[in-house]
Amino acid sequence: MATWDLSKTKHHVLICNGSSCNQVGAEELTQAIRREISNQDLDEFIHTTRTRCNGRCHDKCVVVAYPNGTWYKDLKPEDTKIFIDSLMNGQDETGKVSHVFSNEGFQRTDGIVTGISKEKEKVMKVSKKH
Repeated sequence: MATWDLSKTKHHVLICNGSSCNQVGAEELTQAIRREISNQDLDEFIHTTRTRCNGRCHDKCVVVAYPNGTWYKDLKPEDTKIFIDSLMNGQDETGKVSHVFSNEGFQRTDGIVTGISKEKEKVMKVSKKH
């Protein structure tokens, strides 16, 4: 197993390879992103991690970029150059951002499905008086 030197890393890209994303080309997207990083000689600055499901299957293929915390939807191999350029320029040019991070949490962009709430049901215990 590799232990990468991340001291020059500016971006960490999480590429969903869960079952829904895999059905629409996540492996091809993963390889295309890694190839574009290499072609632009950015290996020291952008680190990629293949993940399992990121929980936004409706938005497949899903990619999350940190440290900004930007979530992308519907990325395809042909989007990789503009995606990498957007990371390095600090401004989205893909038109495929689904969520952006702010101090209040992740904010959906217009037209993005809300999704299922992660809030747990509150269970009230009722005790019987005898």
